[in-house]
Amino acid sequence: MNYFRKLYLALTLVFAFGYSLLAQELKFNNPIAEQRADPWVCKSDDGTYFLIATVPEYDRIVIRQAKTINGLKDAKEKVVWRKHDSGVMGHHIWAPELHQINGKWYIYFAAGEAENIWNIRMWALSNPAEDPMEGEWKEEGRIVTDIESFSLDATTFEHQGKRYMIWAQNVMGGEHGTGLVMSEMQTPTTLTGPELVLTEPEFSWERVKYNVNEGPAVIKRNGKIFVTYSASATNDNYCMGMLWIDENADLMDINNWNKSPGPVFYSNEEVKRYGPGHNSFTLAEDGETVIMIYHARDYKEIQGHELSDPNRATRAREVKWTKSGFPDFMQKVGD
Repeated sequence: MNYFRKLYLALTLVFAFGYSLLAQELKFNNPIAEQRADPWVCKSDDGTYFLIATVPEYDRIVIRQAKTINGLKDAKEKVVWRKHDSGVMGHHIWAPELHQINGKWYIYFAAGEAENIWNIRMWALSNPAEDPMEGEWKEEGRIVTDIESFSLDATTFEHQGKRYMIWAQNVMGGEHGTGLVMSEMQTPTTLTGPELVLTEPEFSWERVKYNVNEGPAVIKRNGKIFVTYSASATNDNYCMGMLWIDENADLMDINNWNKSPGPVFYSNEEVKRYGPGHNSFTLAEDGETVIMIYHARDYKEIQGHELSDPNRATRAREVKWTKSGFPDFMQKVGD
C-alpha cells in the first residue's frame, strides 16, 4: 500500500471518528425528565445546565442542574419555591422560566389564586446568588400589563441593547383565548409599553378545542429573530408555530413580523410523539449547536382532562437549519 493511500485511509478514519463523536454528543437520552412540562433549560456562563419546568401537581417550582443536557435526566431536583396557601400565587403554578440578567437570577412563572384558580397572572422571583440552586428567592410581585386579564408564559430576551418580554394573554376578553404580546422592559420585572400583539389564533391548527397561542421561545440566528409558540389544546393537537423578523427591523412594528401559515412541529404517530410544544432553546456543549427542549407524550389517548394527565415529558433534540437560514425541526425524525 503506497504512502498516499495510507494517508487517505488515515484521514478518512479520523474524520469518521470525529463525526462519530459529534453524533454521540448530540444523541440525547430522551426523555430527559419524566412528568415535566413546559420545560426551560438555561445554560450558564460556566457551562452548567439548569432545567426548570411545570410539575403535574402545579404546586411548586423545582430546579435541577448538570454539566451536560443528558446529565439532567438523573440530576437531583431542589424545590426553590412553593405556592401560597391562600390568595394570589395559590394555585396553577405553571411554566417557570429561569433567566440570569445583570448578574441576578430571575424566575418568571404563572399562577392563579387559591380561591379563584383561573385568575392567572404572571409573577417573578429573584435571587442574587451566583448559583440559582443556592441563596434566597425573593418574591418580586406581579408583572403588570396594560390589560387586566388571563396572562401567562412570560419569556424575555435582549436585542441591540434593549430587553423585551413576550407573553401569552387574553387580549380580546371572553372565550377569545390567548395571543402573544410583546413589550420593551424598563427593569427585569417592569414593562414600559407599548404592548404589541404579535399573533392571535387565526388558523384552524391554532384553534382545536381552545383558541391558543402561548409558550413563546426566542432564538436569534442567521440575521433573524425567530419566535416559536404553541397552539391549540394540550392534547395530541398541541403543536408549534413560528414568527420571524429581520434582526435590524423595528421589533415594535407589527408590519415587520412574519408568521408561518402552518405548524412547524406537531404530532407524529410513527415516532410516538404526541402534542409536542412549549419549547425552549439552549446550546449544546459545543456552544454553537442549537438544541430545542420541549415536552410531549408518547401516547395519544388521554383519560379525563388533558391538564390532569401528568405524562408530558421533557425531551431534547438538535435543530437543523435550511439553506435559507430557517430552523428545521425535522418533523419526520424521532428523538
